[in-house]
Amino acid sequence: MNQFFTNKKMIVLLVSVILFVSLLSLSLTQAGSSNFVQQFTNDITAVTGRIFAKPVNAVNDLFGSIDRLQDTFEENQRLKKEIDRIYETQAELAVLRDENQIMQEELDLQNSLTDFQTITGSVISRNPDAWVDQVTIDRGSQDGLENGMSVMSNNGLIGRVVETNPTSSKVVLLTNLEGSSNQVSAEILSEEVINGLISGYDVETNRLIMTQITSTAEIAEGEQVITSGLGGSIPRSLVIGTVDEVTMDDHGLAQRVYIKPAADFEHIRYVTIINRTAESGE
Repeated sequence: MNQFFTNKKMIVLLVSVILFVSLLSLSLTQAGSSNFVQQFTNDITAVTGRIFAKPVNAVNDLFGSIDRLQDTFEENQRLKKEIDRIYETQAELAVLRDENQIMQEELDLQNSLTDFQTITGSVISRNPDAWVDQVTIDRGSQDGLENGMSVMSNNGLIGRVVETNPTSSKVVLLTNLEGSSNQVSAEILSEEVINGLISGYDVETNRLIMTQITSTAEIAEGEQVITSGLGGSIPRSLVIGTVDEVTMDDHGLAQRVYIKPAADFEHIRYVTIINRTAESGE
């Protein structure tokens, strides 16, 4: 019985060897084909590569997305700075354009005041609590300024010097409503001589008020109003504005004229001071 099992093992072993040799011979005789071990190895390698390739590719895609997001963020920041610089440049150009226009108006004003000695200056401060009352300019007594001198801006009279320091002065505006000390003698350029006083300011309509005009005077809208030179320190022929509306006063005895100022009292940047002592004649 034991001998049978031993012969059986020998038979199985012999058959296995024959099959192995047959398979080996078959694989060697097939030109261009891979043996079983190589195919098995290639399959395992391919499967393993596919398994590991997916997470690796996912990680690579993730880092690539992060890099692209960072590039996009940096590009957006750069574009934002460029836009800010454009806005700043536009604002600077607008300011320069406005200042150039104002300075051109002041130059035109000086060219029209050839009969007077003029001194140019700039507004250096304006108190918001007294916006319609006065401004401070950067010219003073060492520049030849004296109290009472007329001050113009934007081709129109805006007030007079009331206080001088060596390097600065205060200018009270025509829009100042306190008392009668700021009244200005004025004249309407019409077919007849029409004199009156600039004695008030309408805050709601931004118009000067001219009073003490006879009820029989014929006044038309659009006529020019200038200084009459009868008030003492302010010379004649300085432009104040144009007639905008004519009404009767509260008593019905005289006319009240509303004047559209030639100067922009809300935006006073540059000024021209008039020295009456240098006036050539009236």
